[in-house]
Amino acid sequence: MIRVPTSYPLQGKRVFTLALCGILLLCTVGCTFYNFKGNTLSEDVKTIQIKDFINTAALMNPTLAQQFTIDINNRFLQRTTLKGTTENPHILIEGEITDYTISPTTISSPVGTTTGGQIQAAQNKLTITVRIHYENSIEPEKGFDRTYTDESVFSSDLDINAIEASQVKIVNERIINKIFNDIIADW
Repeated sequence: MIRVPTSYPLQGKRVFTLALCGILLLCTVGCTFYNFKGNTLSEDVKTIQIKDFINTAALMNPTLAQQFTIDINNRFLQRTTLKGTTENPHILIEGEITDYTISPTTISSPVGTTTGGQIQAAQNKLTITVRIHYENSIEPEKGFDRTYTDESVFSSDLDINAIEASQVKIVNERIINKIFNDIIADW
């Protein structure tokens, strides 16, 4: 029979208490060095203007530029304290959609039993590219010109209306997330 010393439970409590104090100390010290604000903009930045995006892509989606402009405006105005303006904005964002393509990514087996059967795409890929110009009148060094691209793979069974209703929305949101993070978030 093994005998457990009576002081063992007290020792375990001490070790647990010391470990807990150490973790709390690390959290306290760590939190003072890490900024949870997640915003790199100066407190003096209060207004934003997002100009209408234009679509210069070879393949034309007639509603893409307007929808992108609405979506990016909503993102900045709903998730920040910035106010929209048309005169002397602290932040100016403008740009254009430079590419909108739908291309096959995977090919399915030939259709038919003859050697000359048709090859059909099993999946297609939608790619959208947007060029952004960003100016910050309070902190000019933060301004930039960048190109953002994203894509979505979808079944070739979808018709063009289904693609524009679902896949374009997905790709737009991803691109807007990247732009928002580069301008606002402290990543």
